[in-house]
Amino acid sequence: MNPTPDLAAFVPPEAWRARGHMLSLGGHRLFMIDEAAPVDSPPVVLLHGYPTSSWDWHRIWPALLRHHRCVAPDLLGFGFSDKPQRHRYTIAEQADLVEALMDRLALPPVHLLAHDYGDTVAQELLARDNARPDAGRRLLSVSLLNGGLFPETHRARPIQHLLASPVGPVVARLASKARFMAGLAAVFGPETQPTADEIDAFWAIMSERRGQPVLARLIGYMAERRAHRARWVGALQDAHCPVQLINGSADPVSGAHMVARYAELVRDDDAIVALPGIGHYPQMEAPAAVIAAYSEFIDTTR
Repeated sequence: MNPTPDLAAFVPPEAWRARGHMLSLGGHRLFMIDEAAPVDSPPVVLLHGYPTSSWDWHRIWPALLRHHRCVAPDLLGFGFSDKPQRHRYTIAEQADLVEALMDRLALPPVHLLAHDYGDTVAQELLARDNARPDAGRRLLSVSLLNGGLFPETHRARPIQHLLASPVGPVVARLASKARFMAGLAAVFGPETQPTADEIDAFWAIMSERRGQPVLARLIGYMAERRAHRARWVGALQDAHCPVQLINGSADPVSGAHMVARYAELVRDDDAIVALPGIGHYPQMEAPAAVIAAYSEFIDTTR
């Protein structure tokens, strides 16, 4: 897969929705987009972050699609997928649903590209794959964008601490677009701030199906990261397949400080790609740089 300037302009949420469909898995209905490439090559499964959706990938989608079948679900509780209000959301269940999706689509071994919350789901999937015999493994590679790979380096925003607290459900119900906009802008790079259209899209997708109240239940992933640290950090350390880290260095949540820990605990080589001045959403803020780095990485896994 060679680098390409084939990057998408802004895609309205409804246009993104129109490209996908709903699929029943594990007693829930998940939204997903599954589009085939004109060439026969391993699929890429893309896992988004909190509190957003698969729409986050739309800027790099055309470039990926030129060379790979691309499959991107909205995880349970996110985007256009079901958002059960009293559900106990867990990373293990999200991983179960991703595996069920792969089974339903009869996917061969895949490349996994993840961001933020999706990174944690990817770590669980990698831990499972590491335990499988060679012939049964499902992952060809894992590429991770900004996310809390290590609980000790995850600098949660004040709103995240509130959502994780006993008053979280109240805070979630009172979430406003203005507060959301301020929080989102704070994690983007200073020169790569989201546009008004992008903020509107983020908010509309998050609000779909009474999404705000669910935020406090989904935030449980922060406690899970602490509880399962040994398993999920160990998955990276013992990875059977190539692992890449693409990181916006200016991200106050999981930026350069997280990369330093990754280099200390996992690896310190050219599989780490730092993007100076870029914040928490590299795929939105610097899509060309992400595609270039990911293209080079994928080429090495063949």
